[in-house]
Parts: sequence; C-alpha cells; structure tokens
Amino acid sequence: MNTNQIERFLEFIVIGIVMGTVEDLIAVKLATGETIDPSMIFVVVAVAIPFAAFSELVVDRPDIRPMRETAEKLEQKLKRLL
Repeated sequence: MNTNQIERFLEFIVIGIVMGTVEDLIAVKLATGETIDPSMIFVVVAVAIPFAAFSELVVDRPDIRPMRETAEKLEQKLKRLL
C-alpha cells in the first residue's frame, strides 16, 4: 500500500467508526430508552471498529464488485425503456 491508499483507508475507517457509533447509539437509545453514558459509548465504539475495518478492507475494495453484473443489466434495461 502506498501513502495515498493508507491515507484513504484511515479516512474511511474513521468515518465508518464515527458513523457506526452514531447509528448504534441512536438505535440503542430508541430501542431501549437507556441513558447514553461513557461505558455505553465505549461498548458501541468497540463494536463499530471491526465492522468499519471489515467494510473498508473487504466491501469497499475497488476490485470486488458483487453487483456489477446486476447494475449493468439494469442500466441496459433502463436505456431500452427510455
């Protein structure tokens, strides 16, 4: 990995952790009604880190495009309709 790739990885993993934490805290608050305290934030961040890393390392890789064929077929059908 070169410097640009590492920088991009770190940017996206930080964003993933922040967004995952906010999302999980909202879900916990709405689902349980519990007060959000530092110990809950710690647990939520600890859960968000592996998911953010997995997302960045596996899902967001440019060479993995699981929906490419489906998107191309949909695009062709839309072009025919329009």
